[in-house]
Amino acid sequence: MKTGKRWLMTAVNTAFTPESFTPGEPEDDEVLVEIAGCGVCHTDLGYLYDGVRTNLPLPLTLGHEISGHVIATGDNCRDWDRAAVVIPAVIPCGVCDLCQRGLGTICRAQKMPGNDIEGGFATHITVPAHGLCKVDEQRLDKSGLGLADVSVLADAVTTPYQAAILADIKPGDFAVVVGIGGVGGYAVQIAHAMGATVAAIDVDDGKLEQMSKYGAALTINPLTTDSRGLKKTLRDFAVEQGLRVSEWKLFECSGTTAGQDTAYSLLTFGAHMAVVGFTMDKTEVRLSNLMAFSARLQGNWGCLPEHYPAALDLVMSGKVQMKPFVKQYPLDEINAVFEAAHRHELTERAIMVPGS
Repeated sequence: MKTGKRWLMTAVNTAFTPESFTPGEPEDDEVLVEIAGCGVCHTDLGYLYDGVRTNLPLPLTLGHEISGHVIATGDNCRDWDRAAVVIPAVIPCGVCDLCQRGLGTICRAQKMPGNDIEGGFATHITVPAHGLCKVDEQRLDKSGLGLADVSVLADAVTTPYQAAILADIKPGDFAVVVGIGGVGGYAVQIAHAMGATVAAIDVDDGKLEQMSKYGAALTINPLTTDSRGLKKTLRDFAVEQGLRVSEWKLFECSGTTAGQDTAYSLLTFGAHMAVVGFTMDKTEVRLSNLMAFSARLQGNWGCLPEHYPAALDLVMSGKVQMKPFVKQYPLDEINAVFEAAHRHELTERAIMVPGS
């Protein structure tokens, strides 16, 4: 097996350290993937800068939005040989009671690259074959995307996709997305593709203008009003558009306490609020609002691998646009890219590409 290279996180607030390594032969139910691209996620920033703990002790290769080609397989998964794939960010074991009941995202034996196992900021990765999403490269080429581009399917797209499924979005629904960064921007597009009328809320006017071209029928900067004014604006819009003023589908994607407070303040009768973004910070809410509104608060961890093909189809059919929201960088520039992301200087989701 040829020598690979990976960039290790060794400590919080410390630059990644490059290391050469020799990928091992995959076990019977594993595959070895030559990585095409790995997206930089807000969660990765949390590990490196905020002290969010990884399940596997440091040093560790981060990165969980991964695409590539299978170059070696175990004895039980020969049919994956040479396949182009996206690796799920959350890989359930597939055999436990939770997995058998369709609850793979809470499987206690799940493997998350860059958390439970070595991740994707590398040239190669060994992962379980269970749950891999095969990519039709001919169709991908026709869509104008490369295999590296669709690496972000593994979290930025599929996580809000599953949140939309859990919210049971239907044509005619009113969906409100709070925070339209890497995940929230796709949440807007996915809800729109599922037939909802979508409002986007963010403090960045540039992002709001962009999303008005990609599925947001209404855009609001919450800094221009208070919570009551914001809710009134949404209600007035719903009435004007002939939408329901109850049962809104709310998606908190900012991963900030301000965003969580905003989303919670928008609860209506029968509303569904999905918590999609992550933060270590705490917020204070009155839980009795859920009771009074007969509303639901739903967490969302990753996405079941069985939903990946449908999410990928949305991308390759053009119903969810990816190209305007991603940018590729050479993997050996990872430290500079992370620093820029931490300073909020990136306008697209960074994808680290080995050998570019």
